[in-house]
Amino acid sequence: MTSAIDQPTVQLPSEVRMPMLGFGTWQLTGRRAYEAVREALDVGYRHLDTATMYGNEDEVGRAIRDSGLSRQDVFVTTKLPPERAGRERETIAASLAALGTDYVDLWLIHWPPGRDRASIASWRELLAVRDEGLARAVGVSNYDTGQLDMLVEATEEAPAVNQIRWGPALYDSRRLDEHRERGVVLEGYSPLKTTDLHDPVLVEIARDHGVSTGQVVLRWHIEHGVVVIPKSGTPSRIRENFDVFGFSLSEGELRQLDAMGR
Repeated sequence: MTSAIDQPTVQLPSEVRMPMLGFGTWQLTGRRAYEAVREALDVGYRHLDTATMYGNEDEVGRAIRDSGLSRQDVFVTTKLPPERAGRERETIAASLAALGTDYVDLWLIHWPPGRDRASIASWRELLAVRDEGLARAVGVSNYDTGQLDMLVEATEEAPAVNQIRWGPALYDSRRLDEHRERGVVLEGYSPLKTTDLHDPVLVEIARDHGVSTGQVVLRWHIEHGVVVIPKSGTPSRIRENFDVFGFSLSEGELRQLDAMGR
């Protein structure tokens, strides 16, 4: 296993470091969420992804406190639901109370609130919340390039992160380049659900490295500089998904996996 300090990170604005491998908590609720997050932290994850709409911020916060880790050692992301546009302050206050912390490391707009300027108004509120120290960095989720540009044109500030569905089958080099050109970190969710883990190319690469096909998919993200947040409530799978730092993919293998998106 790789210790927390050995994990690769990406830099966000204001010198904020974000671990490239995170633990997703979508669909994990109640005791199951608490136990999964405790397991993830025990294994070595130092990046947790939650959201208001997941209904598990209380459990995530309690797991962090019970882990014995310092708050500063865990990168925490939560998200603003689109129906809360116009109630940003109320929402971040509720998230902080549920998590039991004075700040989050990253706050995202979960989905674009609509085609009107509500997204821009929400983005301005996120920037203000960041400036007040309630979030160390702010960003968006499920935005296309045009929507990113709308926010930049309105405020002259790009989101630090855009969290979207991503995986080899969804690979789009142009979209990845568009994020990099704008200084936006691409973060991929549902990496294993968006991938055929029985694909012969993936199976062969996994066999050559003595790892699972899921581990190859996660390593592929990291090799491309894409933050990735696998989710599982199963202890053995939580451990397996974290164990991706002991091998690397060749340029040829990356090209083969990239081709799954064509």
